[in-house]
Amino acid sequence: MGKKKEKQVKEKPLEKMTAKELREMALSLEGIVGVHAMNKAELISNIKEARGIEDSGEKKRAVDVRSVKSKIQELRAKQLQAKEEKNNKLVDAFRRRISNLKKKTRRSA
Repeated sequence: MGKKKEKQVKEKPLEKMTAKELREMALSLEGIVGVHAMNKAELISNIKEARGIEDSGEKKRAVDVRSVKSKIQELRAKQLQAKEEKNNKLVDAFRRRISNLKKKTRRSA
């Protein structure tokens, strides 16, 4: 009868895949370790690196959540120290700064 045209299976873009699908893909690639502990952004960057895909970097986050959370921990330590020194004005200032940083992490997610 005639040759059937082979359908090319198009893979959906990495950004559209779920984290579960990305983990399965990363497990099949060599050189990627600690797949289950990674979040979606880390999985995408590692898969692109393993495949040799150049990352254009156009969708970079303005806020790095991990660095903000480490800053929150530092401020909490300073807040605790100010409480021990009974400096209520400073305690209140640290509380507000921590609150603003927490809002920033929520917005970026």
